[in-house]
Amino acid sequence: MSHSDLIADIEVLASRYKETVDAIPTGVDSLVALCKRKTTTFETTLYQPVFCLVLQGQKETWLGERCVRFGAGESLIVSHHLPVVSRVVEASAKKPYIALAMPVDLSIIRSLYDELDETDLNEVRAHSIEAGQTDVELVQAIARLFGLTDRPVEAKVMAPLILREIHFRLLLARHGAMLRQLLRHESTASRIAKAINRIHQDFRMALSVPELAQTAGMSASTFHEHFKSVTATSPLQYQKDLRLIEARRLLSDGHQSVSSIAFEVGYESPSQFSREYARRFGASPRNDLTAAE
Repeated sequence: MSHSDLIADIEVLASRYKETVDAIPTGVDSLVALCKRKTTTFETTLYQPVFCLVLQGQKETWLGERCVRFGAGESLIVSHHLPVVSRVVEASAKKPYIALAMPVDLSIIRSLYDELDETDLNEVRAHSIEAGQTDVELVQAIARLFGLTDRPVEAKVMAPLILREIHFRLLLARHGAMLRQLLRHESTASRIAKAINRIHQDFRMALSVPELAQTAGMSASTFHEHFKSVTATSPLQYQKDLRLIEARRLLSDGHQSVSSIAFEVGYESPSQFSREYARRFGASPRNDLTAAE
């Protein structure tokens, strides 16, 4: 499938859905298509480990003070769950932003440990979110996966094989260094991932840095340093970001009061929640709730 054919097929798929749909399902595992016909404003969101191939247009993502831009022919690899700010910076009605995205399955990544040379796992410089030029073989593999759209019988057999190939090629990618570090269960990247998973499970509860450091098997000071190098924030700020992002999702449903949502995501004080929410999103939770109604 040529590059232009792939773009055209995604536009046809996108035409079946409203333009407000952020991620267009392809019917193939967790692969989604993205089609934006205009640029977007900054949006705070939580990235899961993900691979995103841009076919047309351009997007930028901020993790802390670091900006990662990626456009046509480039791809984004995210190794950990990360609260980020992102926006589409190049898109139009005639030439929309078009991309394919799929979760990175860490169990598949680790199953490929024996296929890589040990020297590939010793890189020092690695980022939890990185963009780079996409190898032709990787583009072809994800195009073949997308090609299984509307072909459920073939997808059932072929998708697992293609997914394994895609994950292998992600490990070979120049911007896949952090994924290569995650191959080792006791690497710094893996230990921080354990702590991140703990925060996700218990983000509504009071957590302390010492207990999170214990989860990661590190001293508190070492853990704090490595956590910030991966996420660009502190462990407790990370937890706060999760609470606020979940609160915003609940507010968008419009079914609960601001106070009940504050308590549900772990705040003891609705007024503190409102202050921190407004500081994070630039609008009060009551305004966002009203907009959702």
